[in-house]
Amino acid sequence: MMTRDVWGVVLGVLAVSGAANGVWMLVDPAHWYHHLPAGVPDTGPLNAHFVRDIGCAFLVFSGALFWAWRVPRWRTPLVVTTASFYVAHAALHVHDVARGLLTSDHLLLDAWGVYLPAVVTVAAAAAQLRSPMSPEPEGEL
Repeated sequence: MMTRDVWGVVLGVLAVSGAANGVWMLVDPAHWYHHLPAGVPDTGPLNAHFVRDIGCAFLVFSGALFWAWRVPRWRTPLVVTTASFYVAHAALHVHDVARGLLTSDHLLLDAWGVYLPAVVTVAAAAAQLRSPMSPEPEGEL
């Protein structure tokens, strides 16, 4: 009987969507800046280098999620690390709204691209930490 790896599918979807975002940021930062439906221009003028820096971060964490999806024995540390990034990213967005740098409508604008990945990766990390300990990820890269 085959079991369904629901968290694996969720992590795979996050990996693909995060990687697509990261590639877009690297390939055409100005297009990403002006066309991402999240009001990015409200955060200040375009800095293409900075957009590409963050694109690199999205690619790295998407790679970690892809690895976690494909090699479940590595899932806990990879998902916890990725969740840490997404939670810090979300906290920064909340902080910018709280201190008045962004209007409160950004809480809704950022729901899908910032807050949802944070919530989902935290839930995935919690599920991994609650599950029975799996064998150490020896030699499986």
